[in-house]
Amino acid sequence: MNQPQRYTITAALPYTNGSIHIGHLAGVYVPADIYARYLRLTGNDVLFVCGSDEHGVPITIKAKSEGVSPQDIVDKYHAIIKASFEDFGITFDNYSRTSAKIHHETASEFFTTLNDKGEFIEETTEQLFDEEANQFLADRFVIGTCPKCGNEESYGDQCENCGTSHNATDLINPKSAITGNVPTLKQTKHWFLPLDKHEDFLKEWILKGHKKDWKPNVYGQVKSWIDDGLRPRAVTRDLDWGIPVPAEGGEGKVLYVWFDAPIGYISSTKEWAAREGKDWKPYWKGENTKLVHFIGKDNIVFHCIIFPAMLKAEGSYILPENVPANEFLNLEGNKLSTSKNWAVWLTEYLQDFPNQQDVLRYVLTANAPETKDNDFTWKDFQARNNNELVAIFGNFINRVVVLTNKYYSGIVPVPNELSQIDNETLATVKAYPDVIASSIERYRFREAGQELMNLARLGNKYLADEEPWKVIKVDEERTKTIMYVALQIASALATLSEPFLPFTSKKLKDILGIAQMDKNENDGHTELVEALQWNEVSTKDVLIPANHQIGKAELLFSKIEDDTIKKQLEKLEASKKANEIANATVEPQKDTITFEDFTKLDIRVGTILEAEKMPKTKKLLKLKVDTGIDVRTIVSGIAESFTAEEVVGKQVTVLVNLAPRALRGVESQGMILMTETPDGKLVFVNPDTSKVANGLQIS
Repeated sequence: MNQPQRYTITAALPYTNGSIHIGHLAGVYVPADIYARYLRLTGNDVLFVCGSDEHGVPITIKAKSEGVSPQDIVDKYHAIIKASFEDFGITFDNYSRTSAKIHHETASEFFTTLNDKGEFIEETTEQLFDEEANQFLADRFVIGTCPKCGNEESYGDQCENCGTSHNATDLINPKSAITGNVPTLKQTKHWFLPLDKHEDFLKEWILKGHKKDWKPNVYGQVKSWIDDGLRPRAVTRDLDWGIPVPAEGGEGKVLYVWFDAPIGYISSTKEWAAREGKDWKPYWKGENTKLVHFIGKDNIVFHCIIFPAMLKAEGSYILPENVPANEFLNLEGNKLSTSKNWAVWLTEYLQDFPNQQDVLRYVLTANAPETKDNDFTWKDFQARNNNELVAIFGNFINRVVVLTNKYYSGIVPVPNELSQIDNETLATVKAYPDVIASSIERYRFREAGQELMNLARLGNKYLADEEPWKVIKVDEERTKTIMYVALQIASALATLSEPFLPFTSKKLKDILGIAQMDKNENDGHTELVEALQWNEVSTKDVLIPANHQIGKAELLFSKIEDDTIKKQLEKLEASKKANEIANATVEPQKDTITFEDFTKLDIRVGTILEAEKMPKTKKLLKLKVDTGIDVRTIVSGIAESFTAEEVVGKQVTVLVNLAPRALRGVESQGMILMTETPDGKLVFVNPDTSKVANGLQIS
């Protein structure tokens, strides 16, 4: 484990145009929180900051769609996001917002410093302009074909399909997201950060430096960008929502959101320092500080190229030690999508699964998209809860606490001489802090979480092998030693689980009578023992002392039943159907016909007299239909929507002069007219709701 030092940890600022979903949690916030909690437990000086990103174009688009102001949108979602992070147990030292005065001041000052140093290029260029909306089309106000991967729904600043960052003018066949019109080109002046000027520095710092310990996906993407050759990047936009450009000629322009957003980490730090009476500078300018950015893979270029170039140009800031970006998390085999409501929203999860934050934390960690895109499924969620958290971790703790209360009234027994298996087991327990720490420090949180579960497995195996419920009948002294050893394992779990399962860790400490480290108080219970620091699990021979009183057993985890999972799957299915209806396309008009063509159609009212399923087919029903002029056989492909019994006696609309056609050996002598509802369900084109005579012509 590293020697204690100072860390500044940042988590990507979420856009305040919607709630947090599991993709955000798995990609950024759960791993960042595990890392921060671990570093605190190992005695480091840790500052963990985040905040709401409130200046993105998606916010103005959301405001337009809801008919409210951008400020209304950011106020609403900032409150929702901040509360849900708190309820979920993400331990930010400060959660700020980029609409705060301190952020406007910090970002403006940063821009002015670079501008005064001559670090920007001022250029007049042609930008996409929507004549009808009378607006330049920055970033997500324009959609077109990605020049790299061919995705036809790429945004003007970034393609979400391949992750490429580009300018709006790079798009092929661009269209305005406001009006749908094809934009024109219009001249406008902007400030550019000349990334090409910093290319040699970035090559030296990343490619020739010590950054090969970065994740392969991060290093590979950055190398690709540098190898392609860096170009100047605009840091201002023609918009009316954002931080006004603090320079002459900046009227009607704002700072580009990806210039001001990472500065939000600095302003959040300043806000924290002012509140706590501390100095913010060591956390951003101290030589012994490690800066770590937790982000998703779509933000790699901004945190590994653009922001470091900004910091280097300013001259007084440290550069990131690591940027452990994750890949994307999918949901039930499909890409998470806010616009399509294909997501598991944190606010809804907390309502549907009260007091089960740790279950989601565990599953997202166990299934983390650390090296490739991964998939969240509700069945896997259920299986990991029932088969791992309940059956392994929870089962071990429950057995230990129940037996200690049953045999010794909840008092930790005094051990006798330790056997070889006892000593080996306790030695293995002492190794786990270093094993788990090694994985965490290499940003392998999935691996670290499984090592924690292996410690619980060790406890279960020890009890299963030693069988205290049998030994108590023949050797009470040996049983005391077995239970003492088992309680040492339980105490180790209480400390080592804290980064991964913080609510469970607290509950387990309460059961074991261990003081909470973060509160440094014991609620008046003088019998509480001190909480352990991480490394004390390795160095102390006694983790929970003999004669200490523990509490009664409580279930740490509860089994999740099939009905609960079924409801979640039904919710997703409803979202899928609603999205299909909303995005259903109307078939284009067919070729024009003449009135004489139409009069050739003989359409009449008929009644279905008989119906039977065609053998060895899924879709076909064989119908006997009274058309008023005869009774004829018609084969219709409606068997997946209607049973034979349902359609008998139904009045239908029939095209009677259609040329006969053989279907599966049966001659069909007409066609029943049908249509489809938006959700894909077949329905009859009925002549009327009231009975009319068979044979009546429809014209």
